[in-house]
Amino acid sequence: MLGARLRSAPLTLALLAGLWLLGAATRSLGHGPSDRLLERAGIGLSTLAEGHWWTPVTSMFWCSGRGSYVFTSLLLLLVGPAAEHRLGRLRTLAVLVGGQVVGTLLGTGLVAFGSSAGEQWTASVADQISVGPGVGVFALAGVLGYRLTVLWRRRLHLLVLLVPLVMTLYVGHLQSVQRCAAALAGLGLGALVSRGRPHLRTHRSSHSETRVLVALCLVAAAFGPLLASLYDNASGPFNTFSELYFSHRLSPDEVADFCAQSAHDCARAHAVVRIFDTPGRMMAALIPALLLVLAEGLRRGLRFAWLVTVATELLWAALLCWLYLDAGPVSRDVVQYFVEALLLPLLTTGLLVATRKRFLLRLSGRSVRRLALVLGGAALASAATYVGVGRLVAGEFEPGASARRLVAGLPAQFLPPAYNDLLPDYPIAVGPVARFLETYCGLAFWAVALAVLLSVFRRPVLHTDAAAAARARALLAEHGGGTLSFIATWDGNHYWFDEGGRAAVAYRVVGTVALTTGDPFGAPEDRARAVAGFARYCDARGWTPCFYSVCGETRAATAQLGWRSVQVAEDTVVPLPELAFTGRKWQDIRTALNKAGKQGISAEWWAYHEAPLALREQIRAISEEWVSEKGLPEMGFTLGGLEELDDPDVRVLIAVDEQRVVHGLTSWMPVYENGVPVGWTLDFMRRRSDGFRGVSEFLIASAALGFKEEGARFLSLSGAPLARTGQDEEPTGLQRMLDWMGKVLEPVYGFRSLLAFKAKFQPEYRPMYMAYPDPAALPGITRAIGKAYLPHLTAAQGVRLMRKLSG
Repeated sequence: MLGARLRSAPLTLALLAGLWLLGAATRSLGHGPSDRLLERAGIGLSTLAEGHWWTPVTSMFWCSGRGSYVFTSLLLLLVGPAAEHRLGRLRTLAVLVGGQVVGTLLGTGLVAFGSSAGEQWTASVADQISVGPGVGVFALAGVLGYRLTVLWRRRLHLLVLLVPLVMTLYVGHLQSVQRCAAALAGLGLGALVSRGRPHLRTHRSSHSETRVLVALCLVAAAFGPLLASLYDNASGPFNTFSELYFSHRLSPDEVADFCAQSAHDCARAHAVVRIFDTPGRMMAALIPALLLVLAEGLRRGLRFAWLVTVATELLWAALLCWLYLDAGPVSRDVVQYFVEALLLPLLTTGLLVATRKRFLLRLSGRSVRRLALVLGGAALASAATYVGVGRLVAGEFEPGASARRLVAGLPAQFLPPAYNDLLPDYPIAVGPVARFLETYCGLAFWAVALAVLLSVFRRPVLHTDAAAAARARALLAEHGGGTLSFIATWDGNHYWFDEGGRAAVAYRVVGTVALTTGDPFGAPEDRARAVAGFARYCDARGWTPCFYSVCGETRAATAQLGWRSVQVAEDTVVPLPELAFTGRKWQDIRTALNKAGKQGISAEWWAYHEAPLALREQIRAISEEWVSEKGLPEMGFTLGGLEELDDPDVRVLIAVDEQRVVHGLTSWMPVYENGVPVGWTLDFMRRRSDGFRGVSEFLIASAALGFKEEGARFLSLSGAPLARTGQDEEPTGLQRMLDWMGKVLEPVYGFRSLLAFKAKFQPEYRPMYMAYPDPAALPGITRAIGKAYLPHLTAAQGVRLMRKLSG
């Protein structure tokens, strides 16, 4: 798929090849162009002042070093093929070159303006010369976004703004400013040329999409200091106090300055340096790690994550104020640095406050208690270990560690190294045991805290409701649903009801995916509207809705919402009123019925809970035999097991001989309409390995004849996952992948063989679909479906499955 995409993007490939070949020819791949070449081809205030008018274009033919070549190549590979496909090659080239020219000139002009106004940051980069086509690529991405769907347009435009903005604020190089200017120019040009297009109407972001965008902003704030730490000469305005987010190792000159002040300061500086030679250096990235975990909570819409994030940002602002008040004489430079650094926490807090109504989901009482217990216990254990053991080895601290000193030094164990200057004197570890305590006590607490926070954030906020299950069963019996709707009554489902209580959706949440169990059910006139209602319900909770194994009507309802769909199975429906096993095509079925009669095998209807113990034990043994032969667990979700047989509304048809030996069985779920069953759906089907051959055909044929006599309209043989016969539509890439998966899984679960077996009953084939709102969620949806079908797959079974697939 990737190869085909690149083959259809010759312009992108040509640009990449030219960039790398020219870099290799001029020996620029390692550390960028030589000084002489840079002055001739690069763009900056100095080169423009010398009259090098060509540099806005020639600057795009080289990059500043190995890392820049890799980063720019990735950008081109991500943006270029999509732009060629949606804009055309000539427009792509024009926007790329035009964006490079406008971005470099505008960015350089902004730096010149700031430098002439006396702004220190812009003055510090005024003598830089930049190269790289990344400037034009950001402009191209800005224009490309207007040719995408609303969802992807928002996401791409946010990234187009955030990436260069973060680079500008933290790294602060001339090229970062140029990329920012190019991104803005690209967004403006895209809006101008796309004005009036119908798909560009302003749409209000959904709850979940707003949460994603806010979380991305927080991630950008967390990664900014990390990004700046990769540059030795980062000079962005927000880099001044980036240590409060990401602690840096003290340089030899900084250590010397501390040692010139006092012996205690010298020992403390050496202790901080020593931390970076141990696992304790992970504490340096504590604040970014905490923000990333909180971003996951914000993405889920959790109020608790919102509160903790706001508290973190306000704490950072307070620390900045503390540093400002402690900075000594107030000068213009101090005020400027303070104002610039204070912008980030205040802007982030403002964004959170403005979107506060999107974060209303509350953790369950159980989760809150668990969180408090684990965090409190971990903090108490870490503190007690530090103070208790530290008191036993008091001689390994400088100065000697009394209980009071150790308690006073506790905050230093739980905060990153950069915060040590804000704390009162604390004992310095000089011995091995003391150093172990100093390294691991705080680290262990935060490892536990971040892990439990992430676990709580990722656990869906759901509560099992027996009353809702009973209400759903009553609604299904009264109004009915699809051929698979009875699966909604199985354990493991949760239920959403529309406002009138006349339609419902059964679903289960796996990760952040709300996976429905078939179509909406209830009053027929309300089912289509239930699709949009359930989508809004999921959106408010930060879930990705996915309608699974649904019919064409539900697919049409999701299409009106702009969703995509793919066929995942094929229902096989046998009409009963005119059913007669006559003619050549029914030969196998007649043979099975005749052989059963000759061997004394009969079909008996039972409710599983009413069947004699001897029959139930045989059924259990047959099922266990089938599972053991597979070496893999029974699949769940839309495929029932023994537990699903034990339902008073499910009918079980058993094939027994004259000695009461069970040869096979099938179970049938009702399909209701106006309070009565009008059809039946096959669920559970097993046969004894040494039993009567043709027992499956015999049981299904007997069931069909029995249901026909009762007046049922149809019999559904259910759908086989990842198997289909129809080719009515041109298969998409995703459809081809699912077909391939069905082929790979065939030796293990035999879905295609099952579909071929059902063809003996001359059924009507009805496609069953999976509908989803966002292609970006497909990896999560795939994991959710796998977890739903195989919730108890062990490691050994997973290895066995892989062996069977590879064999």
